[in-house]
Amino acid sequence: MKIYDIAIIGAGPAGIAAAVEAYALGITNIILIEKSNNHSTTIRNFYKEGKRVDKEWMGQKLESNGTITFLDGTKESTLDFFDDLLSNHKIESAFNEEAEKVVKNGDIFDIATTASNYHAKSVILSIGKMGKPNKPTCIMSPEAKKRVHYNLDACSENESVLVVGGGNSAAEYAVDLAEKNDSALSYRRPNFTRLNAINLLNLERLSSHGKIRMLLGTNITAIEAIEAKVKVSFEEIEHEVFDRVVFAIGGSTPVDFLKKCGVELKDGEPILSDEFETDTKAMFISGDIAFKNGGSIVVALDMSYKIVQKIKLDVLS
Repeated sequence: MKIYDIAIIGAGPAGIAAAVEAYALGITNIILIEKSNNHSTTIRNFYKEGKRVDKEWMGQKLESNGTITFLDGTKESTLDFFDDLLSNHKIESAFNEEAEKVVKNGDIFDIATTASNYHAKSVILSIGKMGKPNKPTCIMSPEAKKRVHYNLDACSENESVLVVGGGNSAAEYAVDLAEKNDSALSYRRPNFTRLNAINLLNLERLSSHGKIRMLLGTNITAIEAIEAKVKVSFEEIEHEVFDRVVFAIGGSTPVDFLKKCGVELKDGEPILSDEFETDTKAMFISGDIAFKNGGSIVVALDMSYKIVQKIKLDVLS
């Protein structure tokens, strides 16, 4: 039975960083497990083409203390960056395998996936919240669901599209659609509180020229199909009809999976030490599932660096 020093579940920025930082510390007996067929699924599926990916997050200028230097860029350059990191390190990977549960037996973790079983001295959970995107809670008919999406892949030109959300992804979707579509943006609050300066400026500019209709302070109560369109009912205003609705309302902590792994939770969030260790010794969490409101790529890189240091000192020494 092969026993890895570290099993990393999730091949997003946090998972890749953990593998790379482990190599930098001389730990090469590792396995990287990812449910999709490639790394960085959230960036691939939920970031629009050309989206800026910056170190600065929520007004904070951040740096990682590890060996990885992350620079401002775009969706494409960020994916290339992580491609290079993986190609420069011979990291054993298991793609297209979804981890189902992690159980600790003595000092060894047993990791069951949809295709195999692995064993490791330590585990880093870095699956990310967008592995479980938030879904709308409004009433929605089965037929309407065919025209409700969570990214722009199904959108074409000359359509009326309602984007729902108040974060940067929602703003960028609405701006991107405005070029060749009738774009509207619904947000439940009367003002934006989480947008970066560029996205806020773009929304203000396009809305002032009538390119985006701003439906601020609106809550959707129901979505139903009307022929090849959808009727969207609001609590505060009259209903409207659109070709499509795109929800960009973030992701949530994968509570069920964490429970299967024996992670102790409080109010649906994992309880962690200052070094991101769960109540199960040698099981760590890195990336946005460690925080209620998520975090930046640089935060994830730094977390993984600190976690791997802890594993080398306390688990593998």
